[in-house]
Amino acid sequence: MTIYNFSAGPAMLPHAVLEKAQAEMLDWNGSGMSVMEMSHRGKEYMSIAAQAEADLREVMNIPDNYKVLFLQGGASSQFAMVPMNLLRGGNKADYILTGSWGKKAIKEAQRYCEVNVAFDSSAESGKFSTTPTQEQLNLSDDAAYVHYTPNETIEGVEFPYIPEVGDKPLVADFSSAILSRDLDVSKFGVIYAGAQKNIGPAGLTLVIIREDLIGDAIDGTPVMFNYKTHADADSMYNTPPTYGWYLAGLVFAWLKEKGGISGMAEINERKAAKLYAAIDASDFYANPTEVKSRSIMNVPFTLANAELDATFLAEAKEAGLVTLKGHRSVGGMRASIYNAMPEEGVDALIAFMAEFEAKHA
Repeated sequence: MTIYNFSAGPAMLPHAVLEKAQAEMLDWNGSGMSVMEMSHRGKEYMSIAAQAEADLREVMNIPDNYKVLFLQGGASSQFAMVPMNLLRGGNKADYILTGSWGKKAIKEAQRYCEVNVAFDSSAESGKFSTTPTQEQLNLSDDAAYVHYTPNETIEGVEFPYIPEVGDKPLVADFSSAILSRDLDVSKFGVIYAGAQKNIGPAGLTLVIIREDLIGDAIDGTPVMFNYKTHADADSMYNTPPTYGWYLAGLVFAWLKEKGGISGMAEINERKAAKLYAAIDASDFYANPTEVKSRSIMNVPFTLANAELDATFLAEAKEAGLVTLKGHRSVGGMRASIYNAMPEEGVDALIAFMAEFEAKHA
């Protein structure tokens, strides 16, 4: 039986990538070594690292005046690294709040500066289920940068546009949306993403940063939290997460074979559209997110009778559909349908949902 893993992260990887990694596990390219055994400064590994960056730059069309950093510490470490490196003499930053991860980013930034919450989508309802319009953003004239989370994994809320912030650097936590659709990198000062959702295994963190934002960290910034440290050393200041970097490189190459990000976006939008259509056509299931702000990566849904949640999860598992339980803070179900989730997996989920409804409605 085929197993489809709908986990929000660590999430499934493309089957072809895992097969290639399996074939190269004991001997990479005739070197007689596993990638996990290689010196990160040896010529074999350096070639792997360089190819991964080159492929990422190609698929994302990253401008030459941006550095690509392969780091550790997860996106959560970036919650601190961003203010440490981007305040640059200022003492205020704007944050757009549309979900749980944005809330955590704000809490960390408040340790280093004044935070102006330019919009809080939970202010009225107490729940995160929408995104603001451009006109609703209360941006500060004296903010050092503007931060937002384009896709909130837990609530399934995604921005339908890129905020206009004038000459302020725009910073984005793209952990659960990176590589899912085309993106104009030049509109951002910093893009960061934990790898464990749409790039590769947990342990690797990707940072894409405009070069003029590097080199002015606040006093007392630890060496490992200074972007300049890693930019100057090509992400090799210390031993990087070498195997995660290698697997990410395989994913970037796989993306190229699948038609790049634009080709993947067509598939992603089709997967999400059919799943939302199935939910909307039913009185048994519901999606809590405003239609204009629905995520194409994370689809939360509830059952009309919450007492059936455990039964739904148990029967779904028997059908090969796993990790569908919603985050503990919101309950219900959540189907994460990242790039690696084949369309057949979404079709199988929709078919199961229809069968379950017919049995229990």
